[in-house]
Amino acid sequence: MTARNGAEKPVWRKSTHSNGGGSCVEFAELGGQIGVRDSKVKAGPALSVPVAAWSSFVANVGSEHL
Repeated sequence: MTARNGAEKPVWRKSTHSNGGGSCVEFAELGGQIGVRDSKVKAGPALSVPVAAWSSFVANVGSEHL
């Protein structure tokens, strides 16, 4: 899998709101898709969603729209 930035491996990131307790998800840009995975299972599967869907999700987190 090639990252959007052309790197061999995607750059996985956690939310800045993560408290370090290990119950987090990580996300990475994957060339037109966003990968989402469990931070505790780095070698496990990742959910892949279109960038537009991810952007909509992030914009609505914490709002009354979800």
